[in-house]
Amino acid sequence: MKVTLERNHLLKSLGHVHRVVERRTTYPILSNVLLNANQGGLQLRATDLDIEVTESVPAMVSTPGTTTVPAHTLYEIVRKLSDGAEVNLEVDGAGEQMSITSGRSKFNLTCLAADGFPDLKSGDFAHKFIIKAGALRQLIDCTQFAISSEETRYYLNGIFFHTMDDGENVIMRAVATDGHRLARAQVNAPEGSQGMPSIIVPRKTVAEVQKLLSGDDDDVAIELSDTKIRIEVNGVVLLSKLIEGTFPDYERVIPQNNDKKLTVDTASFKQAVDRVSTIASDRGGKAVKLAIGNGLLEMSVTNPDHGTAREELPIDFEDEGFEIGFNARYLLDIIDQVKSETAIFMLSDAGSPTIVQSDNDDDALYVLMPMRV
Repeated sequence: MKVTLERNHLLKSLGHVHRVVERRTTYPILSNVLLNANQGGLQLRATDLDIEVTESVPAMVSTPGTTTVPAHTLYEIVRKLSDGAEVNLEVDGAGEQMSITSGRSKFNLTCLAADGFPDLKSGDFAHKFIIKAGALRQLIDCTQFAISSEETRYYLNGIFFHTMDDGENVIMRAVATDGHRLARAQVNAPEGSQGMPSIIVPRKTVAEVQKLLSGDDDDVAIELSDTKIRIEVNGVVLLSKLIEGTFPDYERVIPQNNDKKLTVDTASFKQAVDRVSTIASDRGGKAVKLAIGNGLLEMSVTNPDHGTAREELPIDFEDEGFEIGFNARYLLDIIDQVKSETAIFMLSDAGSPTIVQSDNDDDALYVLMPMRV
């Protein structure tokens, strides 16, 4: 194999594919990136057996061929080469070494035979549609923070996507929860997505897709099978296994009778929570107490080891006052998603879940469980 190509093109593609490669693996071939040079250019592919990313880059191919080399090492080499430099990749006759030359720099990497590189079989994709990158980014950005990291409840380790008729339109929803908080976002369902199977996309896949999304108007082609999702955007193809399991009935978690409306300035609230939570202890669950009433919200934190913190904010609240506690980190994660100047809290009582929304956006909704403080 002998290939010549521009450093920036190679670096961009390596940046897309090398991220899925685990740094520690019991299978040496999984540490490598597959390089396939043909007259169409150079194709790069990497996998961790759950996700596979493939991209092609323009290249002058003098000698076609296929090999695999350590993905992270190759990425670091190319990253450190001069911007705009020409890069030559050449594999020796025995297929055991690949030389990388650029200007006065030369590296040799050990190759592993390409025939041992795994292929994440696609299967039959029965459902296909195209969604705008901006809409998909909105669904991911609004829900990703609530994905559970608890491996025992594996079915919560991703974002749940499905379509439904809300009585006026067909919508696509994304939902994530870790049992302490829930995030739900929706957009108008893209054409062709109606009736798609409900799927749970794993956390790592979600993160990789998020990094691939650039312009809001870019088309993202999505194909679904019973067990896999295939996503193509800007020439990059990501193939991933889906989480097999049943996502819980999230509608039952969303309170229907929260009638106490609290309106607060979003930026001031976020800053105040951040300040008082400085005192909060991990041992106490980062608890912050909210005392609501008389046109004021009093936030307080008590830490037996370090002291106390207290801050007041003006609010709009017309019901009888009461106190409620929340995990400060969870509260900040949710308020980070509120893009309007004022945030709306719909409350019931100190022991019931609270709904948080922007005051100008019905497409995103957050539920936060209270804490005892």
